[in-house]
Amino acid sequence: MGTYIAGRLAQMIPTLLLIITIVFLLVYIVGDPVSLMLGEHATPEQVATMREAMGLNDPLLVQYFNYLGSVLTGDFGDSYRYNQAALPLVLDRIPATLTLAIGAILLALVIAIPLGVWAATRRGGVVDSAVSSLSVLAKAMPNFWLGIMLILLFAVVLQWLPVSGSGSWAHLVLPVVALGTGTAAEITRLVRSSMVEILSQDYIRTARGKGLRQRVVVYKHALLNAFVPVTSITILQFSTLLGGALITEVVFSWPGLGQLLVNAVSMRDMAVVQAAVFVIAVMVLALSLISDLLFKAVDRRISLG
Repeated sequence: MGTYIAGRLAQMIPTLLLIITIVFLLVYIVGDPVSLMLGEHATPEQVATMREAMGLNDPLLVQYFNYLGSVLTGDFGDSYRYNQAALPLVLDRIPATLTLAIGAILLALVIAIPLGVWAATRRGGVVDSAVSSLSVLAKAMPNFWLGIMLILLFAVVLQWLPVSGSGSWAHLVLPVVALGTGTAAEITRLVRSSMVEILSQDYIRTARGKGLRQRVVVYKHALLNAFVPVTSITILQFSTLLGGALITEVVFSWPGLGQLLVNAVSMRDMAVVQAAVFVIAVMVLALSLISDLLFKAVDRRISLG
């Protein structure tokens, strides 16, 4: 296990190096960083002073290696908008985003597993068709549109929940529902297809032939074996939620990493953009490793070698 983890961590190094390079070039792709930060009304003297302070007068290769050295020490520069180091600013927003993503994935699992099992055990019936149709509909609805509809209904019309912001569990309900609905649809379809395949296996027919109750056959034998692909899609969806939370956080003014990144892009605060992109990439790579380890925990037949 230790050797496998060390090997995977070593494999992440080239990926992180590529991400660091892309993040570095991102500044130059969008335009002159000094002009973006100072705006079009800056004087030539201000531009020259800022370029010298940021080391932008050095050759591009020298700038790249200087940037690489700074990143290795956790220095992405300072946010000119917040007047503080960019990386700590980004890290401070991670708990809010993780809270939203974890809430959404838990809601998705609570909805998806029962519905998927219910549809699989009634394959071809009215329930199966209804669950499949609802899954397609939920998957087709964009998160931001669903979020706006939820705000109009539950916050504006019924006034049951707050419109936006954070501070209590009530502020978490609408963004979690908006973010988790599409994930629930995806997991529901996977649970159903996995259960349909497993319920047709020989050992399931043998279990039924022994006189075991339907509930025991479905939940003890079939569902446990369906957890391997479900675990896979759950981890992948959690990674997607970290990125998909960007728009949802803006819609609900949720103070997470997504809202910070969107504001940084609109304000051309490139230090924060670079730090946020790098942190999200590291989190996704870490989730990929966790996913493989969970596969092994769920199904001991899987070899990590």
